[in-house]
Amino acid sequence: MIEIPNFDTLDLKHIVCDYNGTIAKDGILLPEIKTLFAKLEAHYTIHVITADTFGSVKSQLEGTSVTVKVLESDDHTQEKSDYVRSLGASHCVTIGNGNNDKAMLTVAELGIAIIGGEGCAKDALLGADLFFSNIDEALETLLHEKRLVATLRR
Repeated sequence: MIEIPNFDTLDLKHIVCDYNGTIAKDGILLPEIKTLFAKLEAHYTIHVITADTFGSVKSQLEGTSVTVKVLESDDHTQEKSDYVRSLGASHCVTIGNGNNDKAMLTVAELGIAIIGGEGCAKDALLGADLFFSNIDEALETLLHEKRLVATLRR
């Protein structure tokens, strides 16, 4: 439990990450992700949700205990938010950068937008509680709860 004065008490159990543009570029996992995920797995269950545009997500995350959800519907925005709801949105932090991430960023207890190498869609920014310029900083913040308190308290 993370108590954030005049904001909320967070009981986060799941991290749900978009893949391309968030933790991967052109289908290739960014360098520090596996190391950060290994640290985070002591505190959270980690999920990666993706259309798997490059067909590489499972091989790139091999050797991790990450749950991979490959999107199947024509409405990725809805499917992503439904997935977060199925986990219990009040226990989720979601991380993404695309238009189709807005709903999952909004429905989750804590939504984080990444303004990385692919940029970040306006709708993702509008749905998020926090913004980071790179995924490493966002994931590291989840390992240091006082950073969340310092940023989100009112």
